[in-house]
Amino acid sequence: MNADVERSITKKFRKTVWNPFVAAIRQYELIQSGDRIAVCISGGKDSMLMAKLFRMLQRFSDVPFDAVYLVMDPGYNELNRRKTEENAALLDIPITVFETNVFAVANKTEKNPCYLCARMRRGYLYSKAKELGCNKIALGHHFNDVIETTVMGMFYGSQLQAMIPKLHSQNFEGMELIRPLYRVHEEDIIAWSRYNGLDFIRCACRFTEKTEGDGTGESKRLEIKELIRTLKQTNPNIEKSIFNSIHSVCLNTFPCYKIGKTKHSFLEEYDSLPHDEQ
Repeated sequence: MNADVERSITKKFRKTVWNPFVAAIRQYELIQSGDRIAVCISGGKDSMLMAKLFRMLQRFSDVPFDAVYLVMDPGYNELNRRKTEENAALLDIPITVFETNVFAVANKTEKNPCYLCARMRRGYLYSKAKELGCNKIALGHHFNDVIETTVMGMFYGSQLQAMIPKLHSQNFEGMELIRPLYRVHEEDIIAWSRYNGLDFIRCACRFTEKTEGDGTGESKRLEIKELIRTLKQTNPNIEKSIFNSIHSVCLNTFPCYKIGKTKHSFLEEYDSLPHDEQ
């Protein structure tokens, strides 16, 4: 089974999965020689594919690096825990599992439980990764997460804010977060998993485990996902346009912008700009 999965990645899904994965690592300089990376696995399709790609990359890469395949159990039920372990074995991924009480704590709050859950997960992953001697954690955010986050920020957060391919941790010195699936489309991840007959867990908390589809329920992200799908019917390049736009930001066309926590105004550079530039 594992040999067939790897063959599908190097053959059928080479252009849509393997090549974008490698391209992101190179373009954004996500891996350096000597890195020890905690490849974080939630048990879902995205992180499982990422882990499989890392296993293959370790054999083929010219840049030597080490990897720990880290599974944080936030309080899964027995079925989800078992499915995660079985899928890891099926894909020849040597996982390291550690347990936390994330679900128990997050499920006690009715105000932004998903935000609390995400923050706690991230903290536990950083902490465990550092304990294991890692200097980076890899998360399974993909191309569609990037563009959906960008649109969500504009529509619901009143800000133009994207999701960058890597960032330094503010709370764990010397640690960095990387997103190797940054250029891989979700539809191609789904196609890969279906082609290989693989079944992965979805979000298993009490807010989403009874929902259908991808488990996101009636969230704002699902609204944006549906909106982009609708726009794609008349503009097939809409996703590519959104993605390319965050790589072509013209700061001098914005009345205000932030660099870090410092807010700037176009008035600071206004008199030095060429006339009629716009």
